[in-house]
Amino acid sequence: MSDFDFPASRDALEEPNGLLAMGGDLSPERLLQAYSRGIFPWFSGNEPILWWAPDPRAILVPNQFRVSRSFGKSLKKRGYRLSLNTAFSSVISACAAPRPAQEGTWILPKMIDAYTTLHHLGYAHSVEVWQDGSLVGGLYGVSLGKAFFGESMFSRATDASKTALAALAYIGRMGYFDFIDCQVESSHLTSLGARLVDRTAFEGQLENAIDEDMDQVKKIISGNPPNTTHRVPWQNALPESTAHLYRGPSL
Repeated sequence: MSDFDFPASRDALEEPNGLLAMGGDLSPERLLQAYSRGIFPWFSGNEPILWWAPDPRAILVPNQFRVSRSFGKSLKKRGYRLSLNTAFSSVISACAAPRPAQEGTWILPKMIDAYTTLHHLGYAHSVEVWQDGSLVGGLYGVSLGKAFFGESMFSRATDASKTALAALAYIGRMGYFDFIDCQVESSHLTSLGARLVDRTAFEGQLENAIDEDMDQVKKIISGNPPNTTHRVPWQNALPESTAHLYRGPSL
């Protein structure tokens, strides 16, 4: 990728926090290069592609996911059905839909195309939450090794997006993830157990977490397409229903 290389994260701006670079494209090669270094794209329709590495960084360690008494009751009562990677396009499209009190969306068509390509390569994944056959919530993100980079989630029913995150934490508690990257702090994520770590510490944890996937990722970055789709070991790790999820090891 000689035409565009990311600066060191220490060169990121303090205001706005973490802005590191602009330009380039959203090719799989560039996205995997970015995520392997803890960098992610975030921009609106009238901006060039902006790349970020904020300090501090918000992460969620799976065994620190918090289940309030009311949420625990909700998980048992509602019995939402869970799935992985069965409706990626529907999940990312739902995440891109305008939210109340928001002007537009940052999940633009070219972002959808880019992450759909990553999904076909086996690096972008979705968690789906279903009720009576309808998709009512979910999330999507990028997985490298034992790191999951959360991108966005949506909800059309009570606690549906929170349930998707609980499902992801469940997988993590089984040993498949060291942490879920939440990127930036929010009161909602903090209430669920996310915490801040400084960028240097995050990058150290990231390097250790993604080591097992880096040989293949380096080949993709250098322009050599993989012969087969990347397979994650946790594809069949979720129980079918949140009723079982509540009684599982993550909660």
